[in-house]
Amino acid sequence: MKEYRGTGFQDHWQTLDWDDISLRINSKTAADVERALSSPRVSREDFMALISPAALPYLEPMAQKAQQLTRQRFGNTVSFFAPLYLSNLCANECTYCGFSMSNKIKRKTLDDVEIAKECEALNALGFKHLLLVTGEHKTKVGMDYFRRHFPAIRGHFSSLMIEVQPLEQQEYAELKTLGLDGVLVYQETYHAPTYALHHLRGQKQDFFWRLETPDRLGRAGIDKIGLGALFGLSNNWRTDSYMVAEHLFYLQQTYWQSRYSVAFPRLRPCAGGIEPASILNEKQLVQLICAFRLFAPDVELSLSTRESPYFRDHVIPLAITTVSAGSKTQPGGYAADDKPELEQFEPHDNRPPAHVAQALTQAGLQPVWKDWDQHLGRPLS
Repeated sequence: MKEYRGTGFQDHWQTLDWDDISLRINSKTAADVERALSSPRVSREDFMALISPAALPYLEPMAQKAQQLTRQRFGNTVSFFAPLYLSNLCANECTYCGFSMSNKIKRKTLDDVEIAKECEALNALGFKHLLLVTGEHKTKVGMDYFRRHFPAIRGHFSSLMIEVQPLEQQEYAELKTLGLDGVLVYQETYHAPTYALHHLRGQKQDFFWRLETPDRLGRAGIDKIGLGALFGLSNNWRTDSYMVAEHLFYLQQTYWQSRYSVAFPRLRPCAGGIEPASILNEKQLVQLICAFRLFAPDVELSLSTRESPYFRDHVIPLAITTVSAGSKTQPGGYAADDKPELEQFEPHDNRPPAHVAQALTQAGLQPVWKDWDQHLGRPLS
């Protein structure tokens, strides 16, 4: 049975008017942008100005300030992680995802032996931070599956995150005892009517169950909570971005013990994919990333292999602190190198992780593959 609703971000979300926010963002002026850039602390109103059309001519000073804040807060380090796809089984019908239940693709769930091989292959590439990813299928790839495999996986890595179906608070608390450090849960879009258009069957149809997931994570004491929207789903990337900022602000005020990260995924080609409803171009994506750094100086900003090598090499030094590299978006992609027909989406940056690290080193940054040991932050088992 699902928990009682209406005690978290949902209450605040219901006070936010999508159309009004869109108008306010588009009405921002150059004076508003300059005021935001000169402010010692960027407010939510300032953030509106920084993601508005009026801010595009100010991209250079935004980037300079974002880079300065990033170096102050994070030094020259950039953390590396890898996604490990455990299964592409899914009980949802989503218009934009290659794993959608109606797509005629080969389905696969990794067993103990295959998982061990994937972990060994990722360790050989240098990874010590892992993101476990599955389709949303709670009976075949749910808590029983996680209980069975988490301990062995955790033994290979110093940090373990998941991006799976939303779970109950007590389930997150249990996974924390098995070694879970962080959870990524992207709302996809904060515009409920658009959300309904793209989620046609399955548990993911429940907009509010997903919206409340970070609240359950915060109450369960999860160390890191990742937020984001899938840019291209709604017809207004700026308003979705502002909703992410509102969500982040609420969570930081409410669950201050947790750390937070923000990602910036754009729609990528996949089986049965759709055309974007709005285009967030590369210049605007730089604007958005810099705006988030100014709004949230201490928050991790993440950029995935959805973006091109050229874009990543030039933007990561500005404000990004966490990156994936060499990502395979299908089960068994690292050790077995299975056919790409299993992919959730097609990555854009397909360089080996060592090549990405070398490019960042040449830019004066320090790739970080492992930034803690068990004895420094987690009791030894």
